[in-house]
Amino acid sequence: MILTMLGVFLAHVLLGLPLFISLLVTALVGFMFVDPAMIARMIPQQFFGGINVFSLMAIPLFILAGNLMNASGLTERLMGFARLIVGHLRGGMGHVNVVSSVFFAGVNGSAVADTSALGSLLVPAMEKEGYSRAFAAGLTAGSSLIGPIIPPSIFMILYASLTNTSVGDLFLAGIIPGLLLGVAFMGMNAWYAWRHQLPKSGQLPTLKQLAVAFVAATPALVAPFIIVAGIVLGFVTPTESGALTALYVALCGVVLGGLRLRHCWKAIVDTARLTCAIFLIMAASATISWLLSYAQVPAQFVSLLSPHIDNAIIILLLLSAITFLTGMFMEEVSALMLLTPIFAPVAMMAGIDPVHLGVIITLNITIALITPPLGACVFVAAAVSRLEIVSLFKTIWPFVLTAIAVLLLIIFFPALALWLPSIFG
Repeated sequence: MILTMLGVFLAHVLLGLPLFISLLVTALVGFMFVDPAMIARMIPQQFFGGINVFSLMAIPLFILAGNLMNASGLTERLMGFARLIVGHLRGGMGHVNVVSSVFFAGVNGSAVADTSALGSLLVPAMEKEGYSRAFAAGLTAGSSLIGPIIPPSIFMILYASLTNTSVGDLFLAGIIPGLLLGVAFMGMNAWYAWRHQLPKSGQLPTLKQLAVAFVAATPALVAPFIIVAGIVLGFVTPTESGALTALYVALCGVVLGGLRLRHCWKAIVDTARLTCAIFLIMAASATISWLLSYAQVPAQFVSLLSPHIDNAIIILLLLSAITFLTGMFMEEVSALMLLTPIFAPVAMMAGIDPVHLGVIITLNITIALITPPLGACVFVAAAVSRLEIVSLFKTIWPFVLTAIAVLLLIIFFPALALWLPSIFG
């Protein structure tokens, strides 16, 4: 049954059908194996039930906050602050790229949005500084992986809805791994700048310059603290936090004079489009997830891995390999929705903390955004940098390997993810 469903899904994807239709047809084929009489009742029920979760409303609200942030000019303020902090170093614009991604991650939570927003501005600036266009685009795509790891994270919200894990704990657990990704990519950039003898971009900023840039960027820098502190301290739910953040960013944009009514309308339309795409995929994926659970696929998977169930490291490495390979050929939301219900029972049997598992799955799914042949961030980076996609796919592998190195650190040293939740939880 599984092989037939997989073949049907791949065939429909290769035919170019919309992903949610490919998933629904795959579910239909699966029900034909299990019980055709259930089709009329269970497919509509699970399709709508899969997105009838209040906490998922946080997703469009955080997307809206990121879109409003771009429209209001707050993104440029963050980039200006990042430029003063690290722009004077050798290869400064590359460091600005990574630090800007760290700042931007604290509001948006979307790697694709990060690549699009920052790439169009930073790739030309890096090229002027002496970077090859391919490396600049690769660094932009690679550093955008920080977006779904540092809170807020759309992937973590989805994982929490599937496993009943605390969103606050997941958000806290993503902070150190996200910063580690940033440090790793800055290390890559420093090596590239040293090897190619790139010039320093400017002089060390004065305290006055730093203070002025910090004050200008403060409205944007406050947003991540509103998100994390509000959820962790129990003042707001993730959905309420998303609404509060969107309102806060909108008010900042109006007060600072960068946000107009036409900007708001465009941000809302863009948010609606992306949200519809995500929720259709989630709904179709939920149908297949229920079918796999009904067919006891998770139990079969547990029995398959039972010889290694006493070794949490081996289990995490196996789950990571499966998630990574799946993410290379499947849209990331679909992969997360399909694999999490199967992996969670295995992790529970192995004694793996569900928060640790959530970070591992999220990081794996995120890395898939820059891996050939379907890495969405690579396609966006190629578009904004006007590069051939094949050329960028050749350049992206060092960034993929760097991200995998960080993933292995998180697997072998769980405290990197669990330390902050243990303190504030």
